[in-house]
Amino acid sequence: MKSNTYKLIEFFIIFILIPISFALEYSPFIKLGIGLGGFLYVIYLLLKVEQKQFKVAKGLNWKQFWRETVIKLAIIAVLTTLFVWFTDNVRLFEVLLNKPLLWLVILFVYSVFSVYPQELIYRTLFFERYAVLFQSTSFAIVLNAVVFSLAHIMFKSTLVLVLTFLGGLLFALTYTKTKSTLLVSIEHAIYGSWLFTVGMGTMLGFPS
Repeated sequence: MKSNTYKLIEFFIIFILIPISFALEYSPFIKLGIGLGGFLYVIYLLLKVEQKQFKVAKGLNWKQFWRETVIKLAIIAVLTTLFVWFTDNVRLFEVLLNKPLLWLVILFVYSVFSVYPQELIYRTLFFERYAVLFQSTSFAIVLNAVVFSLAHIMFKSTLVLVLTFLGGLLFALTYTKTKSTLLVSIEHAIYGSWLFTVGMGTMLGFPS
């Protein structure tokens, strides 16, 4: 019981309190310090407390993963292309067409230094340490999407919150199915990179 209470407090601080605090106005250096300290604590929890190892799991069904990811990407591509076309067609593939080198650099930095840390926190840590607090897997998946959306509250955009909630559902489903941080990171990087490519990067904090 005491262990679960501690985990709930820990969960609240990591997934609720810190993200909300980042939406407030105070020194970006303090925010950076909180973010870095929090991430180091997450690494400690995963490696020392949960005894996880950062390695590629054996027996991953890569064929099924790529088939499902391509299908989902095709649907996302059609919907988002139409959205950008009808709401702000000037931005459609703007960075890709006008700044291809910047496009490549941003996709690399985003995939390596943003996506993977996010997945360690929001999928690996969440499901390996806190999912036991919730009796229903379905509830845990929805809650995961909610807190992932909350992590983007600093952008102060309803559309961003909706998109990240939907993305959180997809990533949570992938993780619960595969138990692979690598696969869900690849999926996250693909969808996020597409949103930047199609012209939705500005609202998601991508440089343009």
